[in-house]
Amino acid sequence: MEEYILLTGASSGIGYEMAYQLAEKKMNLILVARTESKLKQMQADLTKRYGNLVQYFAADLSDANVAKALYKKVKNENLLVTHLVNNAGVGNYGSFTETPLEEELSMIQLNISSLVVLSKLFAQDMVNRKSGKIMNIASVVSFLPMPYFSVYSATKAFVKAFSETLDAELEGTGVNVLSLYPGTVDTGFTTSEMQTTNLHKTKPMHPKDVAIQGVKHLLEGNGQKVVGFQNWFNTKLPNFVPDGIMMKIKKNLASQG
Repeated sequence: MEEYILLTGASSGIGYEMAYQLAEKKMNLILVARTESKLKQMQADLTKRYGNLVQYFAADLSDANVAKALYKKVKNENLLVTHLVNNAGVGNYGSFTETPLEEELSMIQLNISSLVVLSKLFAQDMVNRKSGKIMNIASVVSFLPMPYFSVYSATKAFVKAFSETLDAELEGTGVNVLSLYPGTVDTGFTTSEMQTTNLHKTKPMHPKDVAIQGVKHLLEGNGQKVVGFQNWFNTKLPNFVPDGIMMKIKKNLASQG
C-alpha cells in the first residue's frame, strides 16, 4: 500500500510551500484545504512536475464534524497516512471586546478542535501500526501570549501543551508528535491593522523559509522546533524578565502606532 503525508491548510502559505518541497522529495501527498479549485490545480501541477501521487479533499475544518468526515473519507479511499501535518489555522487581531465572537469561535474549532480530532483518529491507526508522525504547526505566541491576539495566543498555547503531552504519552509506541513554532510569517494572516504594529518593524519570514525547516523537522526531527534564532531567543525571555514587565513589553509591541 502506498504511504501518504496528509497536510491541512495546503493551498496557501506554509502549507503550500511544504507541499511543493515534500513533492520534490517524492513524497505522496493528501492535500486538504477549503478551496477545491486550488487543490485541483496543485494536484495537476505537482504530479506533472514530480510524478508523485497526490490526492486532495476540500474541507472546511472550522467545523470539527468535518474533520471526522475527512478521516472517514481517507479510510474509505484506503489511503495509508504515515505522517499528519496539522497546519490549517487562522488568527485575528484587535481588542477582545471588539473582535467578532463568531470569528473567534470558528478559530477555536479550527486551531484546536479539528486538530484534536485528526490527531486522535490518525494517532490510533499509527499506534496500531507501531509507526507514524504527527506535526502540529503552532507559533512563537505559544510561549509568548500577546495582547490583541488573546484568543489566537490561547489556541496556540493549547497546541504546544497538547503536542508535548501527547508525545510523552506515545513514547515507546513508534509514534512521535512534533511541533513547529514560526514567528511572524508573510501570509494572508497579516492584516492591514497588524502591519501598523511594532511587531512588523521586523520583516516577516517568507513561508518558503519556514517550510524548509518544517519539512526537515517532519522528516528528521523530534520534539519542538522554533524557527529562527531570534524567535528562539524571544521564547527564552520570560525566564529572565518578570511577568508584569514582559506583558507590558508585549502589549507595546502589539499596539498600533
